[in-house]
Amino acid sequence: MTTPPSPRGPEATLARPQPVHWAWIVASVAFVTLVGAAAFRSVPGVLVEPLHDEFGWSRGLIGSAVSLNLMLFGLMSPFAAALMDRFGVRPVVTFALVMVAVGSGLTVFMTEPWQLILCWGLLVGIGTGSMSMAFVATITSRWFVARRGLVSGILTAGNATGQLIFLPVVAWLATEHGWRTAALLAAGAALAVVPLVLLFLRNHPADLGLRALGATDADPGPPPHQQVGSSAGRALSVLKDAARSRTFWLLSGGFAICGMTTNGLIATHFVPAAHDHGMPATTAASLLAVVGIFDVVGTIASGWLTDKVDPRILLVGYYALRGVGLMTLPALMSPHVQPSMWVFIIVYGLDWVATVPPTVALCREHFGAATGPIVFGWVFASHQVGAAVAATGAGVVRDVTGGYDPAFYAAAGLCAVAALMSYAVRRTPQPTPAPSAGVM
Repeated sequence: MTTPPSPRGPEATLARPQPVHWAWIVASVAFVTLVGAAAFRSVPGVLVEPLHDEFGWSRGLIGSAVSLNLMLFGLMSPFAAALMDRFGVRPVVTFALVMVAVGSGLTVFMTEPWQLILCWGLLVGIGTGSMSMAFVATITSRWFVARRGLVSGILTAGNATGQLIFLPVVAWLATEHGWRTAALLAAGAALAVVPLVLLFLRNHPADLGLRALGATDADPGPPPHQQVGSSAGRALSVLKDAARSRTFWLLSGGFAICGMTTNGLIATHFVPAAHDHGMPATTAASLLAVVGIFDVVGTIASGWLTDKVDPRILLVGYYALRGVGLMTLPALMSPHVQPSMWVFIIVYGLDWVATVPPTVALCREHFGAATGPIVFGWVFASHQVGAAVAATGAGVVRDVTGGYDPAFYAAAGLCAVAALMSYAVRRTPQPTPAPSAGVM
């Protein structure tokens, strides 16, 4: 018996909407995870004054735990990428969230400084470092061929912006309800994300019998991970090979300057620098939160542009614009927020981590889809080393000169160097991808 044709005709079948590709589900879970990781990283900074008041620990001692956390956030990145390459994304991210929950939760019982360094410095540092920028590179490399730059920008915005937005929220919570409440909330938030990771995050499209979004025969994306060899050995081996490349050092040098001029200088010293000029600390902290809001727009736009424009040219523009902003910043400082300061905040927010999507793209282009995320992990490690150097160096400048102006001018000069380094990166010829239909 022949089944009668649909009364709506064959056009109904052709017009049937295609299901959403699983890559978008993976990206959504990754975004929630990265926003959460940013919130966890916001907590240590607001612990400085409460812990000093309660235990009498010096600010330098408390700051050492934050510094260890900052360094591990970068240095864990390439090793986490190698672990994801060997064991898969889901188990590594689950382990990282549990580490954050344990480290954050145990702080409520601490009585000695070494316990703070162990919990917030080591445990939370390892956990958040395993969910850093290399995680972004791994997700975008495995799951996306089409719209790779756009997704990279969205995920980067979640990671970088979350910290700036959550900072005043966590600070208020610690002030009104105590620092232990803030620490327990971070632990609970980490555990709350674990079910999402276990249910929806997948290691590779092949696990579901799929190809990456927009994959073609010319660019099928990386093959599934192989559970062989040492993850630490692979991370170091990739570093050894990448270090022979001029491109690696140019990208690492530029990204180190990126870290100096964002996390190291502005995120750490903007509030005290503004306070030196009579601006209330709460007002300056709120301006940093606004930077985070505009960073969402800037980073997503940068990801979209990375799919369409030479990534090197984007980096040149970003670093040049950042340098101009830093050069003018000392003249903008005053007790009140003038319109010119709002211009700086908006422009700096748009430029905050707009450098990430084009840098990820260049790492993948030069080092391949399989090793590109690990190489970017090492490049990101240089970002955090630069941030740590600037955080200390700007403080020394303030102690010696009585102000931050020389630090801002020096950072502006370094941005010019980063722009030149980015322009010096050579492009590699890319194959022309075959057209693909029905990419959602």
